[in-house]
Amino acid sequence: KNKAEAAEQFGDEQVHIWRRSYDVLPPNMDRDDEHSAHTDRRYASLDDSVIPDAENLKVTLERALPFWEDKIAPALKDGKNVFVGAHGNSIRALVKHIKKLSDDEIMDVEIPNFPPLVFEFDEKLNVVSEYYLGK
Repeated sequence: KNKAEAAEQFGDEQVHIWRRSYDVLPPNMDRDDEHSAHTDRRYASLDDSVIPDAENLKVTLERALPFWEDKIAPALKDGKNVFVGAHGNSIRALVKHIKKLSDDEIMDVEIPNFPPLVFEFDEKLNVVSEYYLGK
């Protein structure tokens, strides 16, 4: 279901909670649904057990954090500039981790698609500066 269809069935407030909370899962999507990752040929090589039937920010962070730890953080520690382009929820999950936000704090975080959000870090990857490029 899209956001409007979900709001019609479950109410605007519940949909907002699902979309913005850290660990509240929406109802599982039917695995046979045309929009399910289970029916998407891009994921055909994956075992069904690793494809979520529903996803929240917590699940997204669990999926994104290994990439942060294995690729992004080492590059930053090497003094490299890193550009991350990703889906909005993946970015929100990484921002929660980077800024050490609580589960409640992340609910109010809105990150626009543009302009890019820039973080500057110290040697321990603590945020020392945060701004939107061009502003």
